[in-house]
Amino acid sequence: MTKDIVAPPGGVMTDEVGNVTGDLTLEPVVGDDGTVCLRVQYKGADEWYTVTDAQLKVDRQDANAVEQAQQELLNRFG
Repeated sequence: MTKDIVAPPGGVMTDEVGNVTGDLTLEPVVGDDGTVCLRVQYKGADEWYTVTDAQLKVDRQDANAVEQAQQELLNRFG
């Protein structure tokens, strides 16, 4: 599940490189511990960055909770 966006004013803050701007792709990923986090890349690039403060803890076995968390994180960016 990915979502292409144009960065909002001020860009998208990442843990690794600070703000990223321009045409971006967002993707939620689920960690082994049930943490759903959002990552971002410049559209078409290979590198992914973790979006700052964009993570939710869910029961990894609950598919509905995982999907809801993924949608919630993506919806933060329109």
